[in-house]
Amino acid sequence: MEHVGLLQRGKFDPALPASLVLHLGIIVILLAFLPDVKPILAPPEDSVDVEVVTPPPVIAAPSPLPAAQQSPDRRDDAAGAAGEAPPSAPLEASREPLPLPPAMPKPVTPGPPPLAQATELFSAKTLASPRSRKAREMLGTLSGGERNLQLCNLEALEQINHLRPGSKPDLVAPYAMKPEKISGNSVVVEGGAFRTKRNWFNIRFHCEVDPAGKSVTAFAFAIGDAIPRDMWQEHNLVAEDGEADQ
Repeated sequence: MEHVGLLQRGKFDPALPASLVLHLGIIVILLAFLPDVKPILAPPEDSVDVEVVTPPPVIAAPSPLPAAQQSPDRRDDAAGAAGEAPPSAPLEASREPLPLPPAMPKPVTPGPPPLAQATELFSAKTLASPRSRKAREMLGTLSGGERNLQLCNLEALEQINHLRPGSKPDLVAPYAMKPEKISGNSVVVEGGAFRTKRNWFNIRFHCEVDPAGKSVTAFAFAIGDAIPRDMWQEHNLVAEDGEADQ
C-alpha cells in the first residue's frame, strides 16, 4: 500500500511545462520593452604613485682640532687642502758644480785726455822778439837737459795762449804732480801744471828739441782740469811769485 502511494505522489503533471513556457515568454516581452541601461561604473581616481623615501640619518661632522693638537700627518693634510704645500725635504745636492755667474766687467777708469799734436811751433819766434831778451840770457846759462826742459816750458805757454786766447798763462811747473822725464832731446811731462790768472790747471806734453838745444821741433799736449786749491800747498803751487798760497 505504501508503494502505491509513492507512485501516485510522483505522477507527472502535464500542465507544468506549459506554465513555465508562459512565464518565460512574459519575461522576454518585459525585457524587450525596458530602456537600455548602461552599467554605472565607478569613476577612475586620479592617483599619483608616491614612493616614500626614508632620509639617511644625519651624522654630525667632528669639529677640527687646533693645529697645535693635530698630528704632523693631519697638519700636512690640512695644509694641502688649504692650497699650501708642506715644506719639501731638502733636495740632494747635485754632484755637478753649478755654473758660475758671468764675471762683472771692472769699471773703466777714465784715462787722461789724449795728446794733440801742435801744427805750429811758437817758441823760436817768441825768443827772437826783443821783449824776450832776459829769457834768451837765462837760457844761455843752461845746458843739456835743463835747457831742453825750459825750451819745452816756453813752447807749452805759447801753445796754451794760442789755444785759449786771453788766458795769459805765466808759469809752467812740469814737476807739479809727477816728475818729468828727460832723455836726450826728448822731454816727457805727464803730471805738469800751468798757472793762469791765479789758478792752476793740469797739463801733459811731449816735446822734442833739436840737437843744438836752440828750438823745439815737435810738440804734443793736452790740458786737464783745474787743480783744487787745497792741493796747492802739497804740490808747491802758489798764486803769485814770491807769495805762498793761502
